[in-house]
Formats: sequence, structure tokens, C-alpha cells
Amino acid sequence: MEIYLIRHAIAEERGEEWPDDDLRPLTDEGMRRFEESAAGLLEFEAPPAQILTSPLVRARQTAKLLATAMPARVTVAVMEELAPGYPPSKVLSKVRKLEGKGPVALVGHEPDLGHLVAHLLGASRPLPFKKGGMCRIDLVWGRPPRGTLVWFLPPKALRKLRRPSGGD
Repeated sequence: MEIYLIRHAIAEERGEEWPDDDLRPLTDEGMRRFEESAAGLLEFEAPPAQILTSPLVRARQTAKLLATAMPARVTVAVMEELAPGYPPSKVLSKVRKLEGKGPVALVGHEPDLGHLVAHLLGASRPLPFKKGGMCRIDLVWGRPPRGTLVWFLPPKALRKLRRPSGGD
């Protein structure tokens, strides 16, 4: 099973304007940059068949931007287990139900995504995701499930991969 793990794009800073962390939205710059990153993803990968997202606003917005960039309609569904604080085992129990339905994108948060990657790879330390960063893991279900890291890219690299608009 192919899974894409994606950290939400750049969001508004925590503070007085956003006292409820769950409601912090993406910044305009975060949205623009992530649209470019999503276009870069499509230059070398098949689009996900489904996108699962944390219920937090910034992750849902990122998932919607990803879906909008896809060449065909892609379902976006909220998965509570992608909210901060859930262990990898809870996330994987939900993801396993989607086996055989094509690549799945998971949009979430740090440090949870880094811990999920470490769990799947058998690594002792989490891999840190930049905001808008992505990776692909090919997953084999077993006890425990094991993954192979195919690629791990920061958003800047993804943006550089996108095809320039206009011109040729």
C-alpha cells in the first residue's frame, strides 16, 4: 500500500488572535506555497485515491488544496486519529481498512507524522517534517506493519519540481 504523509502548510501563529489552536487557518502564503508543492508532487507521483485529514482547520485546508490540485476528483475525509496526540497504531488501524483502494494521502501534524514514519521504518528517532513537507512510504501489512521510505521531500524541493505555468 502506498501512503503519502503530508504535514499541513504554513498556518497563522498561535497567540491572542488564535486562542484555540484547533481553529488556526493557513496563511495566504502557506496556501500559495502548498498549491505549488501539490503541483510538484503530480510531476512524479500518481495522485492519491483518497485524502484523509486531521480535523484541525489548517490540516483540512491543506487537504482541500491537495484535492483541488488533483487531475480528477479525490475524496477528502476527516480522520480523528490524525489530530495531534494519537499513537501510530491508532492511525494505522484506520488506514489498513483502505488497503487495495489505491494510494492514500494522510494530512497531519508534527511531531505525530514524524513518529508515524519512525514507527513504520523501525527507526529509533522521528523524521522531522517541515510545514508542507511530504513523503511516500510503501507499506506492507504484518505484525508489525513495515514500510519502505521511497522519498522524503521538503516543500521547497516539491515547489521546484512543478512545471512552470504558461509558456511552452
